[in-house]
Amino acid sequence: MKRKIVIALLILLGFLLQSTVFQTLSIGSITPNLLLILTASFGFMGGRKEGMAVGFFCGLLEDVFFGRLLGMHAMIYMYIGYGNGYFNSIFYGEDIKLPLCLISVSELIYGLGTYGIMFVMRSRFAFPYYLRSIILPELVYTVIMTLICYRPIYRISTRFKTDP
Repeated sequence: MKRKIVIALLILLGFLLQSTVFQTLSIGSITPNLLLILTASFGFMGGRKEGMAVGFFCGLLEDVFFGRLLGMHAMIYMYIGYGNGYFNSIFYGEDIKLPLCLISVSELIYGLGTYGIMFVMRSRFAFPYYLRSIILPELVYTVIMTLICYRPIYRISTRFKTDP
């Protein structure tokens, strides 16, 4: 039970930081995706079910407050969390290479999924511009934030790994 409360608090904290503090620290209107870092991290640390649940709630928060289509981000984050859960068996907590690679791929999938749903449905096909101006800069910014945020998330996750 403690683990679920801690995860809920981390999701709320990540959402608040992403929507307030990091909006002011944006570079060219690009902000790091803290909710994606949480989703991917809890996916490969806790497995498919935990990654999917964390992803759903992260995406739902983003949809309710900022989304144009209710459920779009929830679906994308949920699939990302579930996909990262497959790497739980080869995950080694002290090594940061696998988390960096998985979060990078997750950010790329998130950017392509968002492009696919939001822009193609409105008949806007400026993919090279979107890739160069939004997807890749956000990927780089998210990877930099992963280097800062991964260790605290890992420590919190291992501290509350087993519920009494």
